[in-house]
Amino acid sequence: MIKKYLQTLFLVLIASGSNAQGQEIQIFTLADFDLKENVKFCLVSTDYGKEEYDFNKKGFLTKAVTRYNDTDYDVVYYKYKAGELAEKRSESYRNNEFDPSTSIAHFYQIDSTDNIKIQERIFSYDKEFLDEYVYEYDESGDLSSIRRTNNDGTDVTQVEHKKFKGEYTVTYLLNDVPLKTVRTSTQKPKNRPEQKIVLTKEFIKGEADYAFEEVFSVDGHLMAQQEFEYNITAKKFEPTVRTTYTYDENGMLITEIAKSGVETVKKEYIYQYDKADKGNWIKQIVTPDNTYTTRKITYYAPELKVEE
Repeated sequence: MIKKYLQTLFLVLIASGSNAQGQEIQIFTLADFDLKENVKFCLVSTDYGKEEYDFNKKGFLTKAVTRYNDTDYDVVYYKYKAGELAEKRSESYRNNEFDPSTSIAHFYQIDSTDNIKIQERIFSYDKEFLDEYVYEYDESGDLSSIRRTNNDGTDVTQVEHKKFKGEYTVTYLLNDVPLKTVRTSTQKPKNRPEQKIVLTKEFIKGEADYAFEEVFSVDGHLMAQQEFEYNITAKKFEPTVRTTYTYDENGMLITEIAKSGVETVKKEYIYQYDKADKGNWIKQIVTPDNTYTTRKITYYAPELKVEE
Protein backbone atom coordinates (compact mmCIF):
# COMPACT_ATOMS: atom_id res chain seq x y z
CA MET A 1 0.00 0.00 0.00
CA ILE A 2 1.25 3.48 -0.84
CA LYS A 3 0.20 4.81 2.57
CA LYS A 4 2.40 2.29 4.34
CA TYR A 5 5.16 2.82 1.78
CA LEU A 6 5.33 6.57 2.46
CA GLN A 7 5.26 6.01 6.22
CA THR A 8 8.19 3.64 5.85
CA LEU A 9 10.12 6.21 3.82
CA PHE A 10 9.68 8.63 6.71
CA LEU A 11 10.88 6.07 9.27
CA VAL A 12 14.01 5.37 7.25
CA LEU A 13 14.66 9.09 6.78
CA ILE A 14 14.71 9.63 10.55
CA ALA A 15 16.66 6.45 11.24
CA SER A 16 19.79 8.48 11.96
CA GLY A 17 18.14 9.83 15.10
CA SER A 18 17.81 8.04 18.44
CA ASN A 19 14.74 5.93 19.08
CA ALA A 20 11.65 7.69 20.35
CA GLN A 21 10.26 6.58 23.69
CA GLY A 22 7.86 3.67 23.27
CA GLN A 23 9.10 2.71 19.81
CA GLU A 24 10.07 -0.91 19.26
CA ILE A 25 13.00 -1.96 17.11
CA GLN A 26 11.83 -2.37 13.53
CA ILE A 27 13.17 -4.53 10.73
CA PHE A 28 12.25 -3.29 7.26
CA THR A 29 11.44 -5.77 4.49
CA LEU A 30 10.29 -5.62 0.86
CA ALA A 31 6.66 -5.48 1.93
CA ASP A 32 7.25 -2.21 3.81
CA PHE A 33 8.21 -0.59 0.51
CA ASP A 34 5.35 -2.06 -1.49
CA LEU A 35 7.77 -4.40 -3.28
CA LYS A 36 7.34 -8.04 -4.25
CA GLU A 37 9.42 -10.98 -5.36
CA ASN A 38 13.25 -11.12 -5.39
CA VAL A 39 14.10 -7.40 -5.44
CA LYS A 40 17.79 -6.60 -5.01
CA PHE A 41 17.79 -2.81 -5.46
CA CYS A 42 15.21 -0.05 -5.84
CA LEU A 43 15.87 3.56 -6.87
CA VAL A 44 13.02 5.95 -6.05
CA SER A 45 12.88 9.43 -7.59
CA THR A 46 10.72 11.99 -5.79
CA ASP A 47 10.26 15.75 -5.88
CA TYR A 48 12.62 16.23 -2.90
CA GLY A 49 15.42 13.95 -4.08
CA LYS A 50 16.18 10.28 -4.53
CA GLU A 51 15.97 7.20 -2.35
CA GLU A 52 18.05 4.07 -2.87
CA TYR A 53 17.27 0.75 -1.19
CA ASP A 54 19.30 -2.46 -1.12
CA PHE A 55 17.83 -5.78 0.04
CA ASN A 56 19.36 -9.16 0.79
CA LYS A 57 17.97 -12.39 -0.65
CA LYS A 58 15.69 -12.82 2.38
CA GLY A 59 14.04 -9.49 1.55
CA PHE A 60 15.57 -7.56 4.47
CA LEU A 61 16.64 -3.95 3.94
CA THR A 62 20.45 -3.71 4.16
CA LYS A 63 21.12 -0.15 2.99
CA ALA A 64 19.08 3.03 2.53
CA VAL A 65 20.39 6.19 0.88
CA THR A 66 18.58 9.53 0.88
CA ARG A 67 20.03 11.93 -1.71
CA TYR A 68 19.02 15.57 -1.36
CA ASN A 69 21.32 16.70 -4.17
CA ASP A 70 24.57 15.58 -5.82
CA THR A 71 26.72 16.32 -2.77
CA ASP A 72 24.42 15.96 0.26
CA TYR A 73 23.08 12.56 1.31
CA ASP A 74 22.46 10.24 4.28
CA VAL A 75 23.19 6.51 4.37
CA VAL A 76 21.82 3.91 6.78
CA TYR A 77 23.32 0.40 6.92
CA TYR A 78 21.52 -2.56 8.51
CA LYS A 79 23.30 -5.75 9.59
CA TYR A 80 21.55 -8.92 10.77
CA LYS A 81 22.44 -12.00 12.76
CA ALA A 82 20.21 -15.09 12.76
CA GLY A 83 17.37 -13.05 11.26
CA GLU A 84 17.56 -10.32 13.93
CA LEU A 85 18.86 -6.76 13.68
CA ALA A 86 22.42 -6.67 15.08
CA GLU A 87 23.74 -3.29 13.96
CA LYS A 88 22.54 -0.08 12.35
CA ARG A 89 24.90 2.66 11.19
CA SER A 90 23.63 6.09 10.15
CA GLU A 91 26.12 8.21 8.22
CA SER A 92 25.77 11.78 6.95
CA TYR A 93 27.65 13.25 3.99
CA ARG A 94 27.69 16.96 3.20
CA ASN A 95 29.54 18.42 0.22
CA ASN A 96 30.60 14.84 -0.52
CA GLU A 97 32.44 14.66 2.80
CA PHE A 98 31.64 12.38 5.71
CA ASP A 99 30.28 14.26 8.74
CA PRO A 100 31.16 12.32 11.92
CA SER A 101 29.40 14.86 14.17
CA THR A 102 25.97 13.77 12.92
CA SER A 103 26.72 10.08 12.30
CA ILE A 104 25.84 7.43 14.86
CA ALA A 105 25.92 3.66 15.32
CA HIS A 106 23.38 1.38 17.02
CA PHE A 107 24.40 -2.03 18.39
CA TYR A 108 21.87 -4.67 19.48
CA GLN A 109 22.15 -7.70 21.76
CA ILE A 110 19.38 -10.21 22.48
CA ASP A 111 19.16 -12.10 25.77
CA SER A 112 16.70 -14.99 25.55
CA THR A 113 17.73 -16.73 28.79
CA ASP A 114 14.33 -16.06 30.35
CA ASN A 115 11.87 -13.60 28.81
CA ILE A 116 13.29 -11.80 25.78
CA LYS A 117 15.41 -8.73 26.54
CA ILE A 118 16.99 -6.56 23.84
CA GLN A 119 19.76 -4.07 24.54
CA GLU A 120 20.39 -1.20 22.14
CA ARG A 121 23.52 0.91 22.65
CA ILE A 122 24.06 4.09 20.62
CA PHE A 123 27.45 5.71 20.01
CA SER A 124 28.71 8.62 17.95
CA TYR A 125 31.37 7.96 15.34
CA ASP A 126 33.76 9.62 17.78
CA LYS A 127 33.01 6.62 20.06
CA GLU A 128 31.07 8.78 22.50
CA PHE A 129 28.28 6.97 24.34
CA LEU A 130 24.91 8.60 23.64
CA ASP A 131 22.07 6.34 24.76
CA GLU A 132 21.20 2.86 25.92
CA TYR A 133 17.75 1.33 25.52
CA VAL A 134 16.70 -1.95 27.11
CA TYR A 135 13.49 -3.48 25.72
CA GLU A 136 11.95 -6.12 27.99
CA TYR A 137 9.19 -8.53 26.94
CA ASP A 138 6.82 -10.58 29.07
CA GLU A 139 6.17 -14.32 28.89
CA SER A 140 3.59 -13.73 26.14
CA GLY A 141 6.14 -11.96 23.95
CA ASP A 142 4.59 -8.52 24.44
CA LEU A 143 6.79 -5.48 25.06
CA SER A 144 6.53 -4.64 28.77
CA SER A 145 9.06 -1.85 29.33
CA ILE A 146 11.71 0.35 27.71
CA ARG A 147 14.52 1.65 29.91
CA ARG A 148 16.54 4.55 28.51
CA THR A 149 19.87 5.51 30.08
CA ASN A 150 22.20 8.35 29.09
CA ASN A 151 24.30 11.05 30.72
CA ASP A 152 21.12 12.76 31.95
CA GLY A 153 19.98 9.72 33.92
CA THR A 154 17.44 6.94 33.41
CA ASP A 155 13.85 7.02 32.16
CA VAL A 156 11.50 4.05 32.10
CA THR A 157 8.58 3.64 29.71
CA GLN A 158 6.14 1.07 31.05
CA VAL A 159 3.95 -0.73 28.53
CA GLU A 160 0.67 -2.09 29.89
CA HIS A 161 -1.55 -4.57 28.03
CA LYS A 162 -5.23 -4.97 28.90
CA LYS A 163 -8.08 -6.96 27.34
CA PHE A 164 -11.67 -6.07 28.16
CA LYS A 165 -14.89 -6.98 26.34
CA GLY A 166 -13.20 -7.68 23.03
CA GLU A 167 -10.95 -4.62 23.18
CA TYR A 168 -7.17 -4.80 23.48
CA THR A 169 -5.48 -1.68 24.88
CA VAL A 170 -1.75 -0.96 25.05
CA THR A 171 -0.72 1.98 27.25
CA TYR A 172 2.72 3.62 27.22
CA LEU A 173 3.72 5.51 30.39
CA LEU A 174 6.98 7.42 30.76
CA ASN A 175 7.92 7.45 34.46
CA ASP A 176 4.23 6.74 35.22
CA VAL A 177 3.01 9.63 33.03
CA PRO A 178 0.89 8.54 30.00
CA LEU A 179 2.46 9.01 26.57
CA LYS A 180 0.14 7.07 24.30
CA THR A 181 -2.66 4.54 24.28
CA VAL A 182 -3.54 2.20 21.41
CA ARG A 183 -6.93 0.44 21.57
CA THR A 184 -7.74 -2.31 19.07
CA SER A 185 -11.17 -3.84 18.54
CA THR A 186 -13.16 -5.58 15.84
CA GLN A 187 -16.46 -4.52 14.33
CA LYS A 188 -18.95 -6.34 12.12
CA PRO A 189 -20.95 -3.75 10.14
CA LYS A 190 -24.28 -4.89 8.76
CA ASN A 191 -23.93 -6.61 5.38
CA ARG A 192 -20.19 -5.89 5.31
CA PRO A 193 -17.05 -7.86 6.22
CA GLU A 194 -15.49 -7.61 9.66
CA GLN A 195 -13.22 -4.61 10.29
CA LYS A 196 -10.39 -3.87 12.71
CA ILE A 197 -10.58 -0.53 14.52
CA VAL A 198 -7.41 1.00 16.00
CA LEU A 199 -7.75 4.15 18.14
CA THR A 200 -4.51 5.90 19.11
CA LYS A 201 -4.41 8.74 21.66
CA GLU A 202 -1.28 10.81 22.27
CA PHE A 203 -0.45 12.86 25.35
CA ILE A 204 1.94 15.71 26.18
CA LYS A 205 3.09 15.81 29.81
CA GLY A 206 0.19 13.54 30.66
CA GLU A 207 -2.42 15.78 29.02
CA ALA A 208 -4.49 14.62 26.03
CA ASP A 209 -3.34 16.25 22.78
CA TYR A 210 -4.13 14.33 19.58
CA ALA A 211 -5.86 11.16 18.45
CA PHE A 212 -6.63 9.21 15.30
CA GLU A 213 -8.82 6.22 14.57
CA GLU A 214 -7.94 3.79 11.76
CA VAL A 215 -10.25 1.26 10.12
CA PHE A 216 -8.64 -1.78 8.49
CA SER A 217 -10.18 -4.42 6.26
CA VAL A 218 -9.75 -8.14 6.96
CA ASP A 219 -6.81 -8.23 4.53
CA GLY A 220 -5.02 -5.37 6.30
CA HIS A 221 -5.83 -2.44 4.01
CA LEU A 222 -6.34 0.94 5.66
CA MET A 223 -9.87 1.91 4.68
CA ALA A 224 -10.40 5.09 6.70
CA GLN A 225 -8.70 7.38 9.19
CA GLN A 226 -10.38 9.92 11.45
CA GLU A 227 -8.19 12.55 13.12
CA PHE A 228 -9.06 14.31 16.38
CA GLU A 229 -7.74 17.32 18.27
CA TYR A 230 -8.29 17.79 21.98
CA ASN A 231 -10.47 20.74 22.99
CA ILE A 232 -9.05 21.91 26.31
CA THR A 233 -12.09 24.05 27.13
CA ALA A 234 -14.65 21.33 26.38
CA LYS A 235 -12.26 18.64 27.72
CA LYS A 236 -12.91 16.23 24.85
CA PHE A 237 -11.55 15.10 21.51
CA GLU A 238 -13.19 16.71 18.48
CA PRO A 239 -13.01 15.31 14.92
CA THR A 240 -10.99 17.23 12.32
CA VAL A 241 -9.99 15.43 9.10
CA ARG A 242 -11.51 12.17 7.91
CA THR A 243 -9.75 10.34 5.08
CA THR A 244 -11.09 7.32 3.18
CA TYR A 245 -9.18 5.01 0.86
CA THR A 246 -10.19 2.65 -1.94
CA TYR A 247 -8.14 -0.04 -3.69
CA ASP A 248 -8.15 -1.96 -6.94
CA GLU A 249 -8.37 -5.75 -7.31
CA ASN A 250 -4.59 -6.00 -6.78
CA GLY A 251 -4.76 -4.18 -3.47
CA MET A 252 -3.25 -0.95 -4.82
CA LEU A 253 -4.47 2.38 -3.49
CA ILE A 254 -6.40 4.22 -6.22
CA THR A 255 -8.45 6.88 -4.40
CA GLU A 256 -7.89 9.00 -1.31
CA ILE A 257 -10.59 11.43 -0.15
CA ALA A 258 -9.96 13.80 2.77
CA LYS A 259 -12.84 15.78 4.29
CA SER A 260 -12.47 18.60 6.79
CA GLY A 261 -15.61 20.63 7.48
CA VAL A 262 -16.99 21.70 4.09
CA GLU A 263 -13.67 21.14 2.31
CA THR A 264 -13.04 17.93 0.35
CA VAL A 265 -9.73 16.98 -1.27
CA LYS A 266 -9.66 13.98 -3.60
CA LYS A 267 -6.53 12.29 -4.94
CA GLU A 268 -6.37 9.50 -7.48
CA TYR A 269 -3.41 7.18 -8.03
CA ILE A 270 -2.38 5.74 -11.40
CA TYR A 271 0.35 3.12 -11.83
CA GLN A 272 2.66 1.78 -14.48
CA TYR A 273 4.13 -1.67 -13.81
CA ASP A 274 7.49 -3.23 -14.67
CA LYS A 275 7.92 -5.58 -17.59
CA ALA A 276 9.38 -8.28 -15.37
CA ASP A 277 5.82 -9.32 -14.47
CA LYS A 278 6.60 -9.21 -10.74
CA GLY A 279 3.64 -7.01 -9.83
CA ASN A 280 5.84 -4.02 -8.89
CA TRP A 281 4.94 -0.51 -10.02
CA ILE A 282 7.63 1.68 -11.59
CA LYS A 283 5.66 4.91 -11.89
CA GLN A 284 2.95 6.37 -9.71
CA ILE A 285 1.01 9.44 -10.83
CA VAL A 286 -1.14 11.38 -8.39
CA THR A 287 -3.94 13.56 -9.77
CA PRO A 288 -5.14 16.28 -9.87
CA ASP A 289 -1.69 17.64 -8.85
CA ASN A 290 -0.04 15.47 -11.53
CA THR A 291 2.89 14.72 -9.22
CA TYR A 292 4.68 11.46 -9.79
CA THR A 293 7.16 9.04 -8.26
CA THR A 294 9.28 6.70 -10.35
CA ARG A 295 11.11 3.53 -9.35
CA LYS A 296 13.88 1.59 -11.07
CA ILE A 297 14.01 -1.97 -9.79
CA THR A 298 16.77 -4.57 -10.06
CA TYR A 299 16.05 -8.23 -9.26
CA TYR A 300 18.24 -11.07 -8.06
CA ALA A 301 18.93 -13.59 -10.77
CA PRO A 302 16.87 -16.79 -10.30
CA GLU A 303 18.81 -19.55 -8.62
CA LEU A 304 19.51 -22.57 -10.77
CA LYS A 305 18.02 -25.81 -9.55
CA VAL A 306 20.44 -28.71 -9.45
CA GLU A 307 18.92 -31.90 -10.80
CA GLU A 308 19.65 -35.02 -8.79
